[in-house]
Amino acid sequence: MLEIGSLVNGTYKILSVVGRGGMSVVYLAINERANKTWAVKEVRKDGVTDFEVVKQGLIVETEMLKQFDHPHLPSIVDVIDTEDSFIIVMDYIQGKSLEQILAKSGNAPQKKEDVMEWAKQLCDVLGYLHSREKPIIYRDMKPANVMLRPDGNVMLIDFGTAREFKSRSVADTVCLGTRGYAAPEQYGGMGQTDARTDIYCLGATLYHLLTGHSPAEPPYEIRPIGEWIPEYAGSGLEAIIMKCTRQDPNERYQNCAELMYALEHEEDNTQKARKEREKRWKLFLASCAVCILGVIGMIGFRMGWNSQIRMSYEAYLDNAKNAADLKTAADYYTKAIAMSPETGEAYQDLIAELDRDYLMTSEESLLLTAAVMHTEGGSRTSIDSLRSGDRAAYDEFCYRVASDYYFFYDGADSRTKAASWYEKVLESNTLTEQQVRIANSLYRIGSYYASLGTNAGKYDFANQGSTYLDYWKDLVEIMQGNLMEITGRAYVALGLYKNMAVEIYNCAPQFKAAGVSYEELQGELVHIREQLADIQPEDEDDQAEIDKIRKNIDQAEVILESTFAAASE
Repeated sequence: MLEIGSLVNGTYKILSVVGRGGMSVVYLAINERANKTWAVKEVRKDGVTDFEVVKQGLIVETEMLKQFDHPHLPSIVDVIDTEDSFIIVMDYIQGKSLEQILAKSGNAPQKKEDVMEWAKQLCDVLGYLHSREKPIIYRDMKPANVMLRPDGNVMLIDFGTAREFKSRSVADTVCLGTRGYAAPEQYGGMGQTDARTDIYCLGATLYHLLTGHSPAEPPYEIRPIGEWIPEYAGSGLEAIIMKCTRQDPNERYQNCAELMYALEHEEDNTQKARKEREKRWKLFLASCAVCILGVIGMIGFRMGWNSQIRMSYEAYLDNAKNAADLKTAADYYTKAIAMSPETGEAYQDLIAELDRDYLMTSEESLLLTAAVMHTEGGSRTSIDSLRSGDRAAYDEFCYRVASDYYFFYDGADSRTKAASWYEKVLESNTLTEQQVRIANSLYRIGSYYASLGTNAGKYDFANQGSTYLDYWKDLVEIMQGNLMEITGRAYVALGLYKNMAVEIYNCAPQFKAAGVSYEELQGELVHIREQLADIQPEDEDDQAEIDKIRKNIDQAEVILESTFAAASE
């Protein structure tokens, strides 16, 4: 045994013995430097037969506890393997076990409100163990393994029988647990233990606490608690415990979430409440039957009509995807949109067809306009119907169309067209905050782009009340963060990166004159290179576009060098 007053590993001073087991002694110790008390569990080699087997079990237990972080589980802080013993240093848990509390009360039934609170805490910690990446099945829930702290909270101790759940295992090889509290499947050859095993053990523990009768003593069975305590007869708590302790695991609560719900709604589980629900349910079914007979004909007609529309809509989409050319595909998409203008699927498929090659031609622009600006009398267009029917699909579609016009349209008014589409999503609450931020910046640029000249990048900002410095700030604002993650689409991110590289190439002298430094300009080009390296191209078009942008960066760097070198001379 460790001597009182001795130092373990030069750190933990032994103060007293606080417990003894069949093969171990637990001490109260203190780390005087940190002024914190700990529990020190010692297993001596000379006091245990097959010490190496026991040691391996202790190692498994300590390694398991090291993984956990839960308010109702102790923490392991140190493991010391000496010549004479194996020592575990862990949280010192003040209080008494529920077994000690039962014994002190003469095995009197515990208060319902106390037991319910303990049950919820234990259910929570078991749910935590079961939800690990490799679920942990505790397998030895009983009053002796639950410590009640002075603050009223419980702690689950002794993980000597816990094991990782193996999904492919058919059965456990040994019986581990405590007779009376252990589930039938813990007795070997009756299936593998799983989360439902712990639910059984918890139910048996609650039975003992509420009745004062241990299931580990004759008659070794769990009876309805109302037979011991008449006030519990037909209660929700009685029903909960009986369901927890069913012999067949499939008849128990299947997980701790189900059990927690039952505990929190215990009053809804009483026999009286169940009968009342059954009565209300029968009345409800009777009234529903009358209503159903009255409307079944109308519903059948409506369902048939909607089904026919859906079949035709999907047929148009299939024909579009299998079309031999873009014009034919666009015609089918237009018909699908006209049939169901409030449905987003055809819009998304259409824009995906148009932007797959990083080029939007004037012909494609006309096809797009014809599809989404279609009207069926009056002034309401298809795109207006989409906005009313599916705002998220509308915002996504407008954002993609705007990006196609801004980056890939071959017409002279690309930025102006883009601005009109970006304007539609400036107040979107379905796009991400970053996407709306980018849309705002590109909208501002597109709004004054109509009056900008195209002569070697010499734009007439003065007429718009703007400067090249304003333009630069807008471009930098757009480039914030990882654009691939923000936009979620490679073609948009690549378009933004290309736009920045090209604008630095076109406007390097004007940016310099506006006060933008070489380091700022070069820094953006470096940022683009780094982001390109992280993009995984999905096809040859993606890779070709990445290669083009790298060439744009090379050209921009040459212009920067010459622009700033000329100034220094």
